[in-house]
Amino acid sequence: MKTYLIQNAQIVNEGQIFLGDVYIQDGFIQQIATHLDLPADEVLDATGKYLLPGVIDDQVHFREPGLTHKGDIFSESRAAVAGGVTSFMEMPNTVPNTTTQALLAAKYAIGAETSLANYSFFMGATNDNLEEVLKTDSQTVCGIKIFMGSSTGNMLVDNQAVLEKIFREAPMLIAVHCEDEATIRANQQQYEEQYGDNIPMRCHPEIRSEEACYKSSAMAVALAQQHNTRLHILHISTAEEIDLFRNDILLAEKRITAEVCVHHLYFDKADYETLGSQIKCNPAIKEKRHKAALLSSLLANKLDIIATDHAPHTWDEKQNLYKKAPSGLPLVQHSLAVMLDFYQKGAITLERVVEKMCHAPAICFEVEKRGFIREGYWADLVLVDLNEQQTVTKENIRYKCGWSPLAGKTFNSAVTHTFVSGHLAFAQGRFDESKMGERLLFNRD
Repeated sequence: MKTYLIQNAQIVNEGQIFLGDVYIQDGFIQQIATHLDLPADEVLDATGKYLLPGVIDDQVHFREPGLTHKGDIFSESRAAVAGGVTSFMEMPNTVPNTTTQALLAAKYAIGAETSLANYSFFMGATNDNLEEVLKTDSQTVCGIKIFMGSSTGNMLVDNQAVLEKIFREAPMLIAVHCEDEATIRANQQQYEEQYGDNIPMRCHPEIRSEEACYKSSAMAVALAQQHNTRLHILHISTAEEIDLFRNDILLAEKRITAEVCVHHLYFDKADYETLGSQIKCNPAIKEKRHKAALLSSLLANKLDIIATDHAPHTWDEKQNLYKKAPSGLPLVQHSLAVMLDFYQKGAITLERVVEKMCHAPAICFEVEKRGFIREGYWADLVLVDLNEQQTVTKENIRYKCGWSPLAGKTFNSAVTHTFVSGHLAFAQGRFDESKMGERLLFNRD
């Protein structure tokens, strides 16, 4: 592998911003210092730019196998790398669902061959695959995924006895999608009686309501407390759920953690009027009061991680009426840009963006030697220019689906270089696909 010397960067790491150089050799960060004069195959002058750890996105849907007309591991990992996401953890609701060890191994084989970013894949739980779930290796797999509310796919776990067993016996972190199915079905029936097939998109947050989210999240927390489960609740979307989480202990000591997604911080109910099904997702984007509460709770450390729940569908699929338009939106290329936009508007510091998108996922999932700019760690690094404007257009959207709910938005920042495990995978708009990413490993007892 090439050696690299990054010079004169504003390094953002572990609550500090300082001017320095970074030397990369054999895939790892070998030295960090105020000034380094070392021979390197390539020297990058980062004057005026900020060097961040690579973003770790703990929740994406890359659609492979079986749904590759929407996206695939190659296309979506490229989009991720272009946006500064160097590692991802992908969900099991593909076709077939990733619910056996053989199917999980097959997905890892695809990742090894085609993922430009570092990768891990969740093992999916169902009502009847507990034996397979319990075989999952906690050192090489990011976690077990449970849908405690149906979303895209058919993986709803609604058998209480099965849930009890998984929470009691799971050998590792459980990540859950929490929405109460009975509440959602009752709400949808009411809206169908009122509107028939033509339910307005703006009704989505009333159908997948605050009550549905809180009821399911509260049950998950109660189960985790009962069984001392390592629980991670995905995509918190309501102010009501926030009181379920603690901020009086360090993240590394928490047994119950929570994530917020960029779209729940950025959009609100009023945006359905202009974006409609483009922002239809589960759990739903809700009233404005929720996004304000979510941001303040993120800053107060009740919410631990920022992720995307990147979930592409084709444009044609999204143009259907409410009941047929699938839920999910593509975001992995622009999540860092969105959070840098929050920073530039004074809503969050740069150090906190890095904490919540890089450090916290590494701590929460106990990722081995990633998420920080440290000597001896993998060189997952992102150079960003906070003075370069970039407008999201059809021409520069990297997702296979070819669209984004952020189309037309101009960001005042740009990712210029992305290193993945010491490989310069993206530089000034161009990819180097000569080396794929690495499989994530985990330091767990």
